[in-house]
Amino acid sequence: MGVSGCGKSTIGKLLARELDIPFFDGDDFHPESNIKKMSNGQALNDEDRQGWLQTLNNLAIKQLTKNSCVIVCSALKQKYRETLSHTIKEKTKWVHLSGSFEQVLKRLNNREGHFMPAELLKSQFETLETPDEAMKIDIKITPENIIKKIKQELMKTSEFGLFGLGVMGKSLCRNLANNGFKISMFNRHVNDVEVDVAKNFKAEYPELAQAEAYDDIAAFVNSLQQPRRIMLMVNAGKTIDYVIEDLLPHLSKNDIIIDGGNSNYKKTKQRNEYLKTKGIHFIGTGVSGGEEGALKGPSIMPSGDKEAYKKIAPFLETISAKDKNGLPCCTYVGPEGSGQFIKMVHNGVEYVEMQLLAEVATILESLGQNPDAIANTLNNWKATADSYLLEITTAIFQKKEGDDWLVNKILDKAGNKGTGNWTTIASAELGVPSTLIASALFSRYISFYKEERLQLNKLFEKGNTSQLNLTTNEILEAYQFARIINHYQGFKLIAEASNKMDWDLNLSEIARIWTNGCIIRSTLMEELVVVFKQTSNILTNTELINTVIKYKPAAKKVVSQCILNDVATPALAEAIQFLNGITTAYTSANIIQAQRDYFGAHTYQRLDDASGKSHHTNWN
Repeated sequence: MGVSGCGKSTIGKLLARELDIPFFDGDDFHPESNIKKMSNGQALNDEDRQGWLQTLNNLAIKQLTKNSCVIVCSALKQKYRETLSHTIKEKTKWVHLSGSFEQVLKRLNNREGHFMPAELLKSQFETLETPDEAMKIDIKITPENIIKKIKQELMKTSEFGLFGLGVMGKSLCRNLANNGFKISMFNRHVNDVEVDVAKNFKAEYPELAQAEAYDDIAAFVNSLQQPRRIMLMVNAGKTIDYVIEDLLPHLSKNDIIIDGGNSNYKKTKQRNEYLKTKGIHFIGTGVSGGEEGALKGPSIMPSGDKEAYKKIAPFLETISAKDKNGLPCCTYVGPEGSGQFIKMVHNGVEYVEMQLLAEVATILESLGQNPDAIANTLNNWKATADSYLLEITTAIFQKKEGDDWLVNKILDKAGNKGTGNWTTIASAELGVPSTLIASALFSRYISFYKEERLQLNKLFEKGNTSQLNLTTNEILEAYQFARIINHYQGFKLIAEASNKMDWDLNLSEIARIWTNGCIIRSTLMEELVVVFKQTSNILTNTELINTVIKYKPAAKKVVSQCILNDVATPALAEAIQFLNGITTAYTSANIIQAQRDYFGAHTYQRLDDASGKSHHTNWN
């Protein structure tokens, strides 16, 4: 943009050629009525220009569906520029070619076949409303240098922002940079505690050479292309709300905030609704894979506004892990907080998978195996029960420190960050029996009572674990049996949440993005991708039914032997109990209903009354 004679067409053509995108001269799009009026020496008024400006706006919108373009237009007034960038303001870059009146007049007078009266040029300068949002370029420098300067200015802004440089945040930054994205990184400044974190991190890794490092929020936000894409990697809870409030004054309409932490899905729904009122999109996103996954490719579970997701999809899908077919382990999950709900359930399933392996190791130890032998046993299981957690557990039992195994030196108190707790609460709220997740969670709680366990261990005599009559193959089959029940319960919880909250979640697609990058990836998960294309209940799949029937005798024997010899295996035992319960045609719940009616007149329904009517009995 700029007054006549500033070189718009020349620079526009050169820039378009340099960027390999189409060039359009706005003057070529005037309607016949405007051309006729100008031919008669009459000046165009704002009403004449309105339709023409709208035509150029439509042209820009159409070109953006393909790639981009360069359009030259005088656009002297702010309202002209608003019409030209209508609905695409965040995708529009203004370049103002600026020079003095004398400089432009001299240029025009020197042009062959081009002459503009000084008064007419003067009126253009008087009409010009200098834009605040434009890149201002002095026309006294050469066209080549103008192009170079424009390109440098265009490339200054970053495509993606990462807020919070903890372990996961740092790994995601390196992942984005390794994939060629221009990023801005932010970490807070706290005197004597967190100083120059982003700057020092950038200096540490060569792949971050082109990244921008900030500890000032305003500068960080302003460094980003619009609509801004900012991913938060900070602690879940109130911290997220504080960060959002700090960001809001600097954001523009249609900017996108991505919460990549383990936030509670209910809080994500609330934040989504709140930010809607501010014109900001909020994408609640589950990210699984730990530090290594975040760096090399995690499993990513985004949810929220689908159109907003499309604007961040190229970034998240590029940095995610890839499945066996080369597809990204990242997919749009559904609305609101559904992405963080399934990440929460993922973590619940993870709790159980970890607990099962811990119980298996305890049984193997009771059989007399030392850590090296346990590692060998687990390693042999990979052929039929491979998973990421099996692999790392094998490695854990191989690790030595001095003459002893490191695992023997670790205090037996298991921590948790809340997601197992949330999953158990969600199960209760939705009325879904996720009994294995609750069992695994409560096993961690029991472990934390170390002092009381030591005291009670002396007070209660326990059996001799050397009497265990088990083979490693029976233990393997019990383990595989319990894992199928665990995955049934986890996906059942997701399916029930989807139905009750109208999320329309795709279980097969969720299983697919969990086949790589995430903590619970396994060969079983790969099988479930196919199973969920036919059913939402894996216990109705013929192959899995046969597998469960095949492994159940071993599971019963393992659990029985452990109970008889006082070896705690709560998750393995619960898998048996749950299957027995879910496959019982007529349960003991009739007695519960009778008891409830007796003491509280809660009523009951009768098997011999098909109407569904409620009945009450005076039991005395």
